[in-house]
Amino acid sequence: MKDVLDKPVTRRRAVAQAWLSLPAEVMQRLRERRVDKGDALEIARAAAFLAAKRTPELLPLCHPLLIEHSAVHYEFEPARLRIEVTVETSARTGVEMEALTAAGIAALTLYDLLKPHAGTALRIDGLELMEKTGGKQDFRRLPA
Repeated sequence: MKDVLDKPVTRRRAVAQAWLSLPAEVMQRLRERRVDKGDALEIARAAAFLAAKRTPELLPLCHPLLIEHSAVHYEFEPARLRIEVTVETSARTGVEMEALTAAGIAALTLYDLLKPHAGTALRIDGLELMEKTGGKQDFRRLPA
């Protein structure tokens, strides 16, 4: 692991997103919360929170961090769902990997819960860091 002992503790924030493409009829079921396995959006939200907290267990050189805030937001489009995850802490290193892991796991959870309704007509795209603040350099991805 990288030595971060001499870095100052600052407030860190990262926002990541992933996209899930799915058929219109499955999107309707998701919006109406009529998925056979339960409320897929809330299950995916819980999975994202767990993923953010467990990121260092999955990525060998990722520092363990105290997650002080996390949030999951969904944005519905006609043929795809945008999953946005925000993670915040006060630490010596950033929370980008926690936000990216959480967004990816939320997308994978939805894929798993929706596959009985959509089969192979599901696709995950665009897992990317959208914003980070804190530390020595801030970053914001401009909308495409």
